[in-house]
Formats: sequence, structure tokens, C-alpha cells
Amino acid sequence: MWVAGSARTAALALLLGALHGAPAHGQEYDYYGWQAEPLHGRSYSKPPQCLDIPADLPLCHTVGYKRMRLPNLLEHESLAEVKQQASSWLPLLAKRCHSDTQVFLCSLFAPVCLDRPIYPCRSLCEAVRAGCAPLMEAYGFPWPEMLHCHKFPLDNDLCIAVQFGHLPATAPPVTKICAQCEMEHSADGLMEQMCSSDFVVKMRIKEIKIDNGDRKLIGAQKKKKLLKAGPLKRKDTKKMVLHMKNGASCPCPQLDNLTGSFLVMGRKVEGQLLLTAVYHWDKKNKEMKFAVKFMFSYPCSLYYPFFYGAAEPH
Repeated sequence: MWVAGSARTAALALLLGALHGAPAHGQEYDYYGWQAEPLHGRSYSKPPQCLDIPADLPLCHTVGYKRMRLPNLLEHESLAEVKQQASSWLPLLAKRCHSDTQVFLCSLFAPVCLDRPIYPCRSLCEAVRAGCAPLMEAYGFPWPEMLHCHKFPLDNDLCIAVQFGHLPATAPPVTKICAQCEMEHSADGLMEQMCSSDFVVKMRIKEIKIDNGDRKLIGAQKKKKLLKAGPLKRKDTKKMVLHMKNGASCPCPQLDNLTGSFLVMGRKVEGQLLLTAVYHWDKKNKEMKFAVKFMFSYPCSLYYPFFYGAAEPH
């Protein structure tokens, strides 16, 4: 995962302190002066409070400040709820689709503890959305309603603006390989991908077509084996067509040669089968063999994250 450096920590702390004339850590504010005006008119059972960002909240533990407030800006009232909801965003953070992804998400999940709520600026939301929404859409997840950018204020001196957008999203740069073709080699990684996919199939690929920026994988009529059927119906499997969203121009090494069988995973979204991962079937691959054998006994996460692709190199 992308870990904030000392320069980043200092920059964010100085920014917040300078804008609001308040200590960056906010330890003084055990309760907020604006508690009589709950977010979106909602009433809370407890007054807002400050607390340390716990180590088991990995999305925000390294964001650059140490204290957060509850309820947060997504109306989560308990730390347990924050941890559960925030954990599903870790895979997106690991993809490093934008340099400010952590800053943006944590401004909502674990807002800095000051004497008033500090929202992300609309420009920050738009920048992160531009970098990350195409990747989410590749897996059939639209930009969520709770993060629609029109909900956030236009840039002003009292919102969090783009912090690191001028910096590279990662070093070395993010791979250009299609997101669905990034390889996760460990058995645990494969089984997590299986958990977050609606279906898993061993199949042959007859041909590939390009359609409106997507790559369409046309399955051969025979030699399909449903390892996890999920919502698939007979008509889905009779002539299987998998859509690789935004995959028309990015390379996918495992599809350079269509001989042999493939292990494919996907989700059914609005009647369309979206490809989330594809592997050459290799019966000698012990990790793959183990994952397929024990996929139904694997303790899948209680939440379904956006995706489980191969992590970027540290």
C-alpha cells in the first residue's frame, strides 16, 4: 500500500493548521462546537467526539494526521462501522489510481479533528474520480452515489483541495496492462478474487472482438466447466460472452495466445458478464490448483471489495 511520507504528513498538517488557525492534531477538541447542526439534518445519539485513528484502520492510519472525529462525514457513528466500510476501499488505494486517493477518502471516513467539519473540495473529488472511476468501471462498479462530487463545496479556503495531484501516482509508474490481466499468483489472492467475483469458469476462448472501447471474449461452445456458477443462467453459459471494460487498447499478455483453456472470473451486471480476472489454465500451477480445490471452504471477507488485482511493487 502507498504509505505517506514525512513530507506529505507535514504538508497536510501545515495546510490544515494554516487554513483554520487550529492545532493540526486537534487534541483539544473532545467535542465540537457545531454539534447542534448534524450533517444532512440527521440526529445522532451521541455528541461528536475526537479519537485517535487506530492502527487497524489501514486506509487512514498513515494519512498524515493522528486524530479523527465521529460521526464522520459519511454519517458513520461507530468506529466499527468506519473500519468495516473503509476496508472495502483498500484495493483501490493499492492501485494508486490517483495521488490524492487516500487524502480524499480519509477526509470523509476519518475527517481531521478540528473545531468544524472540513469537507473535501469539489475539485479534489473530481480529480480522484477522473483517475479512479475508469478503473472501478472496469470491474462493474460505478462511482458511488455517496461520493458524487456535486455534494462537495466549490474550492474555497475552508475545504481540502488537491494536495499531491501534480506528483506521479506511483513510482515506478502504474503499469499499462489491463486491470483484469494483472496477475495475482498466491492461492490466497486467487481465492479472494474468487470471493469477490460472481462466477468462476474454466473455458476455452474462441475469439476476441473490440466493441466501443471494450474487449469481448467469445467463449467456445464446448469444454466449459462452471467452478462457481453464481447468478449465471443456461443462456449465459451456452454462448459465453465476457466484456473486458475499457480493455480495447491496453495489453493483456495472457490473451496473446488463445490456445488451451483459461480460468476466468467475473460479475454479472445488468445482464452483462463483466470479466474481472483471466488466467491461462495451468494444471501444474500448485497455487491455482489449491485455490480451485478449496475455493468454497475459504473464509471470504464479510465485505466485497472492488477488486483484488496484483499489488503494485513497493
